[in-house]
Amino acid sequence: MTLSITVASGKGGVGKTTISANLGVALAELGKDVTILDADIEMANLELLFGLEGMKTTLHHVLAGQGPPSDAMYEGPAGVKIIPAGVSLEGLRDADPDMLENVLEELMDQTEILILDSPAGLGKSAVTSLALGQELLLIANPEISSMSDALKTKIVAKKLGAHVMGVVLNRAGTDATDLTIEEVQTILEATVVATVPEDSEVRKASAAGVPLVIKSPNSPAAVAIKKLAADLIGEKYVPHESEKTSFVKRFIGGLFGGR
Repeated sequence: MTLSITVASGKGGVGKTTISANLGVALAELGKDVTILDADIEMANLELLFGLEGMKTTLHHVLAGQGPPSDAMYEGPAGVKIIPAGVSLEGLRDADPDMLENVLEELMDQTEILILDSPAGLGKSAVTSLALGQELLLIANPEISSMSDALKTKIVAKKLGAHVMGVVLNRAGTDATDLTIEEVQTILEATVVATVPEDSEVRKASAAGVPLVIKSPNSPAAVAIKKLAADLIGEKYVPHESEKTSFVKRFIGGLFGGR
């Protein structure tokens, strides 16, 4: 049976697509058959993280009735399958958002884990993603301005029948005013299942069009996402030897001032 996970956020700019892309690759590295769909047909970004700009066929074409979802499916790192939404205004004009539900239902029969990179907010495409995803993974930054929109998204998702897996606090630890995990859990009435720290490697990976967990697998954010992937499928996270070595070097460097 396919597990569908809607990765959503109350507002844009919190790192939702970065989590979707890297979580999908991390799950594929654990041996899962994973498909990531960019359900944000208006402000698509997923393809940029995989270097898939300018693909001949995208979700826009599928929503315009020009072919099945498999025509817009591309293989990424570790065998993960990606369906980019497309960034052309012409494609967006021809796409019929009402067909998104049919596309999602078709994909449910073709993969083990389906990750829906949902649009931010509560527009029609976002609500469709929330309604069809069995599980909701809510992405938020640990700041008060992120909480209100995240809470609205969680409430709508629950009314639509989605189960809230938990909250991922992204870009954490950057400011003394950051909300604590306990505060976030109290406000959202949901469990924080992962804390992904602010990491300069994220921007470098995005610029290179390579997922963070592939480009910088030992970086703090990549390790947090890989641990989340293992937790979601009930496996114990076991760091690679290089990750252990990296930790030891950082620890010793901290003790002796990098000497």
